Amino acid sequence: MREAVLLTPGPLTTTLATKTAMLTDWGSWDARFNQLTASICHDLLQIAEVGADYCCVPLQGSGTFAVEAAIGSLVPRDRELLVLVNGAYGQRMAKMAQVMGLKVQVLAVTDGIPVSAAAVKEALAANPAISHVGMIHCETATGLLNPVAEVASVVQAAGRGLILDSMSAFGALSIAGLAFDALISSANKCLEGVPGMGFVIVKKTALQVGRSPSLSLDLCDQYEYMQKTGQWRFTPPTHVVAAFRAALDQYLAEGGQLARLARYQANGDLLAAGMAKLGIKPFLVPPLQAPIIYTFYAPAHPEYKFQRFYQAVCQRGFLLYPGKLTEVETFRVGCIGAIDQAEISQAIAAIGDALLELGWL
Repeated sequence: MREAVLLTPGPLTTTLATKTAMLTDWGSWDARFNQLTASICHDLLQIAEVGADYCCVPLQGSGTFAVEAAIGSLVPRDRELLVLVNGAYGQRMAKMAQVMGLKVQVLAVTDGIPVSAAAVKEALAANPAISHVGMIHCETATGLLNPVAEVASVVQAAGRGLILDSMSAFGALSIAGLAFDALISSANKCLEGVPGMGFVIVKKTALQVGRSPSLSLDLCDQYEYMQKTGQWRFTPPTHVVAAFRAALDQYLAEGGQLARLARYQANGDLLAAGMAKLGIKPFLVPPLQAPIIYTFYAPAHPEYKFQRFYQAVCQRGFLLYPGKLTEVETFRVGCIGAIDQAEISQAIAAIGDALLELGWL
C-alpha cells in the first residue's frame, strides 16, 4: 500500500533514497559524521550564493528553534527588534522575542497583504533604537510571498540588520544578492529532507560572544565549537543529518534552485487550475502567491467541517493542512516535497471525489 502523500509545507513527502539514508547509525564524534556535517554547511552556503563573510550554523530541533536562536544571538539586549507581521509566523517571531525579554516593535498588516517596504523605511527612520528587522519570506499561514528584495534594500540603506525567516522558501525561491544578517531555514522544507534540523546562514561579524540568553540556542557558541572541533556541541540528530545529505545530493542532481522552483511552480499552477474547476476559490490573488502552499476558501456549505473533509481526503491517500486564518474558514494544500504533477492530479481527483461523497460540491 502506498504511503499517504503529504500536501503540507513540511514535514513533507520524501524519496526512498532520503528515507534509506536513515538506516545507518552514526557516531556523533566520528570523523565521517563530522565530514557529513561540514559538507552540508558548504552546500547550503553555495545554494545561498553568499561570500566568505557568511557561515552556516546547523542546529538541532525544528525550524522554530533556529529562528529563536537567530533572534537571541543577534539582537543586542539594549536595542529593539522590528517584526513585520502579516500572518501566524510573523506573530510567532514577535512572541518569541518578547518571551526572551527583548524590546519588540510590531509592524502589522492584514493576513494576505504584503508588508510594505515604505512602511518599514518610515518605522526605521522614526526609531533609531531598532537594530534588526525580522521578516517572513513566505508566510505559510496563507502562502503569501513577501517583497523581501525591497524590504532588504530599505533595511540595508538604514544601516540595520535583516533576520529573514526563509523556512518555506529557501532552496526554491532565489535569494541571490539579498542583503541580510541572518537567513533561517530547515531540512524538511524545500530541500526535502526530514524534520529535526534547522540552520542559520549568518554574517560572521554578527555573531557576538555572550549575547544569547540561551545555552543550547547560542549560535555563536555553536559556530565556534564546530570550528574548533568539527563536532556539534550537544547530541546531533545523526539520522536526520544523513537524510539531509541524501536530500541535498538529489537537489543538486535535479538542477538546484531553478529546477526545484520550476517543479513546484508547475505543481502549483496545476493545483490552482484543478481547484478552480472544482469551484474552490483561492485566498490569494496570483501575483501574491508563492508556489509553496496554497490557501483555499472552504466550500460554502453549512455542514462543512475541516476534520470530516480531512478524513475523507486522507482515506484517498492525501493529507491536507488546516487553515491558519481566524476570520474565514479555509484549508491549505502544499505543492512541495517529492511530488510532481502526477501526484497533484491525483490529489485534485481525490479532493473532488471527497467533496462529492460529502455532498459539498
